[in-house]
Amino acid sequence: MVIASAELVYSGWAKLTRYTLDIERHDGSMMRAVREIHDHGHGAAILPFDATRQTVLLVRQFRLPPHLAGADGMMIEACAGLLDGDAPEACALREAEEELGYRVRNLEPAGRIWGSPGGINESIWLFHADYSAADRIGKGGGVEGEDEDIEVLEMRLDDAMKLVASGEIVDAKTIILLQHLWIAREGQA
Repeated sequence: MVIASAELVYSGWAKLTRYTLDIERHDGSMMRAVREIHDHGHGAAILPFDATRQTVLLVRQFRLPPHLAGADGMMIEACAGLLDGDAPEACALREAEEELGYRVRNLEPAGRIWGSPGGINESIWLFHADYSAADRIGKGGGVEGEDEDIEVLEMRLDDAMKLVASGEIVDAKTIILLQHLWIAREGQA
């Protein structure tokens, strides 16, 4: 694959770049393709788990794209944010403090995902961490000035899995983190 050209189409909170590509097909012939790629940076997501109480911390907030598609814009999600120049681990810890109001412990990687690699360059590093009620350092809800209205949710892991099964939790990174934790927990039982 050769990038024949790259044209910045838009630059704001995100960038949109149009790429012209020369790609060798699987049969050896060449193909010219044009792709527009949305770039707003990479992110990290974290799912804190209290093993004693079997609870997780999630957030609920409004998301415009699902709303525009006719779905419920109020999404239940794992806490997440853009790296903003930080390492993925530092981002996950920062977002847990800002959005959840908790200083979590024992950060464990759970993988890196690409949510829509055909048109969006964002990858998300996934993490699990431990927490307890004693780890609360604030009310959470996000940072003043970032236009966020975040509700912190604490629920039992099995109840969160029921919300996945019922279609109330539809965010991909959250489903992956919940399933990853569920499988890991079942392996320890």
